[in-house]
Amino acid sequence: MAKREHQKLKLLYLSKFLFQETDEEHPLTVSQLIERLQQHNIQAERKSIYSDLESLREFGLDVQCRKGRVPGWFIGQRDFELPELKLLVDAVQSSRFITRRKSSALIRKLEGLTNVHQARQLRRQVYVNGQIKVMNESIYYNVDTLHTALSTRRMITFRYFDYDMYRNRVFRREGKRYSVSPYGLIWNNENYYLVAFDSQSATMRHYRVDKLSDIAVTCIPRQGEEEYPNFDLAQYEQRHFGMFRGEDTSITLRCKSHMAGIVLDRFGQDIILVPDGAYYFTVTLSVVISPQFFGWLFGLEEEVALISPPSAVRAYQERLGAISNLYSTIENGPAS
Repeated sequence: MAKREHQKLKLLYLSKFLFQETDEEHPLTVSQLIERLQQHNIQAERKSIYSDLESLREFGLDVQCRKGRVPGWFIGQRDFELPELKLLVDAVQSSRFITRRKSSALIRKLEGLTNVHQARQLRRQVYVNGQIKVMNESIYYNVDTLHTALSTRRMITFRYFDYDMYRNRVFRREGKRYSVSPYGLIWNNENYYLVAFDSQSATMRHYRVDKLSDIAVTCIPRQGEEEYPNFDLAQYEQRHFGMFRGEDTSITLRCKSHMAGIVLDRFGQDIILVPDGAYYFTVTLSVVISPQFFGWLFGLEEEVALISPPSAVRAYQERLGAISNLYSTIENGPAS
């Protein structure tokens, strides 16, 4: 009876051996397949192996036979080719919002989608990147919970925290729960952000997903449809530099002509560039005025100038003056 039960597993074991151990460069002969089956107390004859391999092929597996110097059977086409798996491994490994432990676990699962020989190539990549990772392990499950809330269009509650200099969590609002209506997730500057409607302020706000704690999906339908009937997640991300909050403002930039590509890359192909003489153009944009926006502007030096509105120009001048004063203080020594 036991032998008969083992025989029922023969096709499953054959497919497992082929998937885990073979490719075009590493085929298994019929003798090797029989030997591996015997290790699992499954007896097989050569003729039956040929029949089983044909059955696997009819089932849809790309079972191929290689002849010549290194003959044998192997799996040809797979759901994921090695270059595709390398891309996925690189994405997981370089994602700052996934902790090191979760990155390693995900990569091990990706290795299971190919054979042991190709998996070694994926494993070598794990140690290449010294990417800084977040410390919050629960982000992996936070994203899943948020997708549930988004698909069911329900409000959520959570607690929101920062880290102090000793890496301890410090909860905002003294640990009181936030209550918001999720509208989307944004992957920006190597971090995941939740964009949600805050009914108290009647505005869209965003939150770092790795700093959310104790998320709960409520039974209350999400709010904000009247205030934001045609909310565009892409436009929201485009206006927020580094996802910093600030005042949403219509600004005008005067740029040297060769900066057109830089501006189009940052704000998209739909913006209007207005020629201003032979060597300049102006562009009017809706952005959130924040330190990150000023940092982007400063990095472009004299190639791009903020010319309106006057309030934004003054704010930029004040920020530049504050930085200048800071470094003047450093040169003269720390204050007593």
